[in-house]
Amino acid sequence: MSTSILHIKPEELDSVEKRRKHRVSIMGCGRNGVLHACLFAEAGFKIICVDADRALVNHLAKGKSPFLKDKVEPLLKKHVKNGCITAANDVKAAVAQSDVILITTQAKIDRKKKVNYLDVEKICAQVGSSLRRGSLVVVMSVVGPATAERLIRQTLENTSGFKVGVHFGLAYSPVRILDQQNLEKLADCNRIVAATDKDSLNAASIILGTIARKDAVKTNDVKTAEAATLFESVQHYTNIALANEFACFCEKAGIDYHEAKELAEKSAHGTLFSPTLTCRNIREEPYLLLEEAENLNMKLLIPAVAIEINEEILKHVVSLIRESLRGCGKTLRRAKISLLGISQTSNMKDSPKVSAEELAKILETKGAKVSLYDPYLSGKDLVDLGHRVKRKFAEATEGVDCIVILTGHNRFKRLNLKKLKVMTRMPAAIVDFEGVVDPEKVEREGFIYRGLGRGVWTK
Repeated sequence: MSTSILHIKPEELDSVEKRRKHRVSIMGCGRNGVLHACLFAEAGFKIICVDADRALVNHLAKGKSPFLKDKVEPLLKKHVKNGCITAANDVKAAVAQSDVILITTQAKIDRKKKVNYLDVEKICAQVGSSLRRGSLVVVMSVVGPATAERLIRQTLENTSGFKVGVHFGLAYSPVRILDQQNLEKLADCNRIVAATDKDSLNAASIILGTIARKDAVKTNDVKTAEAATLFESVQHYTNIALANEFACFCEKAGIDYHEAKELAEKSAHGTLFSPTLTCRNIREEPYLLLEEAENLNMKLLIPAVAIEINEEILKHVVSLIRESLRGCGKTLRRAKISLLGISQTSNMKDSPKVSAEELAKILETKGAKVSLYDPYLSGKDLVDLGHRVKRKFAEATEGVDCIVILTGHNRFKRLNLKKLKVMTRMPAAIVDFEGVVDPEKVEREGFIYRGLGRGVWTK
């Protein structure tokens, strides 16, 4: 490395040829890490993806992605083939040959709903033990206020023997609302870049600027940057909780929440969030904020209530399914139920929804026979979920008592209800959690309809 990355100038990274001289190590091969690997490789950098999961590393080394396969896998395969992306388990070896180290490791929430930073601390200790002078570390996961200074900086300095801003750089540029990120959104997002020293801030801004389409929002106040990112994530989570509560209200009040949402979006009064059961997956951000508040001897009421609402929505979903079967004169026990749409993202091959697996398990414990189908996922993609997987739509719907739509693929918006009537065991139910089918048309064909937030059914 002819020039320390800490003192890099924009003109020294203004072409693919110049970027090829620099290596970026990415700690953690989850969605955040792999998407950044693709963007940096496309920009011209050489990338090492590092993860403790050997099976995941082996998959990445072959150019295989666990999510967004149609978009991510072609890029992975291209850059694995041309040598720009490699995958490894050895943190120290990767760090020792890298100019930039991105830490994407997330905090975990334990069974008691307490925040656990052990994985973050461990990876920082490994990075610090092999850190070389002049390199730059960028934290890209959401953490609690003061965590970057209190935990990450101290761990890196203690294990490396170096000082931030003198011997190496440390910056903070988290990715928010991670489960909704794809390559386009990540490239288009307004990034916050924070660092306490000038060199770290400038270097991180220049490097991240090579993959971003918008200028970074720069600040020397890392603690406030951590808070801003955390507040935005928790606000998003809380808005989903509010939408879920509105949806339950609409079901009782005979209102179609999706129509109300559409009206709001056409007006000048703002937008409403969509109700969803995907946030039943434990998200770290609200717990990070609640723990920080607890450390300050205060309680945050709204995030706590949002968690409660979002974690209860799955029980409500089960109640809607049970109610729909009751309308057919059937019980949940021994009912054949097909879950349609398991991919996390509509109309593309993505990782399976955790909420789909949780719903399937609950239904099976209540005696139902559950099968899974997704036009974008193969049986091999779904086999780890441990439920009956159907390869074809006809197999998934033949003889079932209830069809549950979990992901709004366009194919499910065009269901042939007359053919479906012949294939299912009538009277049958259609339960739509994405608002993609017309309740009136469904009921006209003799089905019992239920939907999240759609209090317009008549049977």
